[in-house]
Amino acid sequence: MYYSLAILFISFGIVDVIDILLVSVILYQLYKMVKGTAAVNVFVGLTLIYIVYIIVRAFELKLLGTILGRFINVGVIAVMVVFQQEIRKFLLYIGSNEFLKNTSWKTFFSFSNPESAIRSKFLLNADAVINACFVMSESKTGALIIISKKSDLVFYVNTGESVDSALTDKMLENIFYKNSPMHDGAVIIKDNRIVAARCVLPVTEKENFPSNFGMRHRAAVGITETTDAIAITVSEQTGAVSLTVNGEINSNLTKEKLRYLIEKNLKA
Repeated sequence: MYYSLAILFISFGIVDVIDILLVSVILYQLYKMVKGTAAVNVFVGLTLIYIVYIIVRAFELKLLGTILGRFINVGVIAVMVVFQQEIRKFLLYIGSNEFLKNTSWKTFFSFSNPESAIRSKFLLNADAVINACFVMSESKTGALIIISKKSDLVFYVNTGESVDSALTDKMLENIFYKNSPMHDGAVIIKDNRIVAARCVLPVTEKENFPSNFGMRHRAAVGITETTDAIAITVSEQTGAVSLTVNGEINSNLTKEKLRYLIEKNLKA
């Protein structure tokens, strides 16, 4: 027998406290996984609707409760359809040795995120990126550089070759050199380091995508539509430098304009 506290018409005991704490931890960990991606808005929306659903059930509003219950059931199925690729990659990651090595009970139940505190400063050697882009622009060397913000892009990092190198202009130029084995694909920068090269990115499915842009620009739009990352492209045909954020391409940039956009979007 355990003592329960009656709050209004709800029986509230120690088991309920444990239940709420466990659900809170799981929801918070799920939020950290999707933070910085397009899925976060869907996650927050469904969470709010479910909270309203619980309140409606507590007050025994049967008609509204039935409508919200149906909506939640359909909403979960819709999320599984819309984000099927992300869910598949997540399940593959959960079942991998990498997840077992990098996850502990201490980190799982921790509500602090030291990595986000470091990334919140968004330190970046912008000079190295800018100088490399315009050197490659002069030689019309194609390039696609992704700068991570809150989203760690772990799924896309795992599609490429691990580099873990200091961020320098010469390193970027060597990676995208036409005879380099890693020039094809994207470079991902995280915490002011080059973490991976030759990464495969999702391409946009916009039907009205400008025909004068190639696959690098499609990938730049695709990755920035689904994450908060910044994408910088150098056209192999024209040498033009572009920056893409939130699915929008800013093309034909000068050094000064590129620097301004990088600094502006890192602070946002």
